Amino acid sequence: MKEHYLQKIKDTYYQASELIAQWKSENATIVFTNGCFDIIHSGHLQYLYEARQLGDYLILGINDDNSVTRLKGAKRPILPLEERLAILSGFEMIDLLIPFSEDTPLNLIENIKPHILVKGGDYKISEIVGSDFVQSYGGRVQTLSFKNGSSSTNIIDIIIKRYSHD
Repeated sequence: MKEHYLQKIKDTYYQASELIAQWKSENATIVFTNGCFDIIHSGHLQYLYEARQLGDYLILGINDDNSVTRLKGAKRPILPLEERLAILSGFEMIDLLIPFSEDTPLNLIENIKPHILVKGGDYKISEIVGSDFVQSYGGRVQTLSFKNGSSSTNIIDIIIKRYSHD
C-alpha cells in the first residue's frame, strides 16, 4: 500500500512544500484538485481515480469545517474535517491531503504551482479557481467527467425525504 502523508502535513504547509519540492525535483507531474468531500460517494471516487491518472502525484486540497459551513450553509459539514481526512487518507490515488480554511484554494494553487489543475465536469474551465494562474506558467487546466445525481447535497436530500416521516 502506498504511503500516505496525512500525519506529516495535517497542520503545516511547510512539510507539504518540502514534499512537493522533492516531487518537482524528480520531474514528476503534479495534479491538484480540491473540494469539501463532505459525504464521500461514488462520484468522488470516479473523479479522484480520473484525476490521479493524469499525473504522477495527486494533491487534494480539502476545505476545513468553517470553510464548508460558509460555502454550504450552517448545517454542513455533516462529517468533520478529521473524519473526512481519515477516510480520504485511505484512498491510494491521493498522495497528499492539504486542509485549507479559505473559501477557495487559490493560495494553495499559487504555492503548489501544479502542472495540472482539475475539477469536475460540472465546471467550465473559465469558472475554475486558479485556472488563469495555472495557465500563465504553462500548466494545464482540465475538467473531468461528472456523475449526474452523485453529490453530497443529493444524498442529504434523499436521507431527509426517506426519514422525515418516521
